[in-house]
Amino acid sequence: MTTDYDPIAEQYQRSKQQPWRIHIEAYSLMELIGDPTELSVIDMACGEGFYSRMLKQKGAAKVTGIDLSAEMVNLARQQETENNLGIEYIQGDARDSAGLNPCDLVVAAYLLNYARDREELQAMCTGIARCLKPGGRFVTINSSPLLNFATAPSYRKYDFETQVTGIWEEGAPITWIFYLEDGPLLIENYYLSAHTHEQEFRSAGFRRVNWHVPRLSPTGLAEYEDGFWSRFMEQPPVALIECIR
Repeated sequence: MTTDYDPIAEQYQRSKQQPWRIHIEAYSLMELIGDPTELSVIDMACGEGFYSRMLKQKGAAKVTGIDLSAEMVNLARQQETENNLGIEYIQGDARDSAGLNPCDLVVAAYLLNYARDREELQAMCTGIARCLKPGGRFVTINSSPLLNFATAPSYRKYDFETQVTGIWEEGAPITWIFYLEDGPLLIENYYLSAHTHEQEFRSAGFRRVNWHVPRLSPTGLAEYEDGFWSRFMEQPPVALIECIR
């Protein structure tokens, strides 16, 4: 199954406020991106514009958000209407980047982990590379290809769990369960190895690929008791990747 975000867009928007997503996900991604001042940016799989807005507020010259879900794009546009930052939101597919002007930076939070096989991953990587100027960067955070989710620990203390059904192999589905006030939110990702990712990045024309582990924000460290984040940081379910075209 491929997760349909249209009926769960509002729930997913609220899941962005879970502490781990603020203190680890957002902190790690923005630290890796660095200063976006004066850069042209495409936020691929932008959802309701969470990172699009953050990038524009941090000084990006132009931000374009693209998402496959019409309802996610609607939520993003509603927030743009309420607080005009000059961000353009487009409903579109990362695999089809025709018509987009090349930019300095492509950002994607949870895109590649929706590729069910090597062919889909190749199409995504190629579409992203086409969006970039020579020397441009692609920065992403995804379900970690470095973790065996079949033997991963429980992350319930962070208000989510992961589950694997069936054999742990290329293409294996990973279900993420986010526990929200009005009930659980289920999203399905897929496992493709780090080696497969590396091959498809190179095939798409990226000349350098760097893997990064997630980082914990100083605020997150200070606000929770000693050891609270240890399980997450020792066996992180997310990984960050930086590719240079």
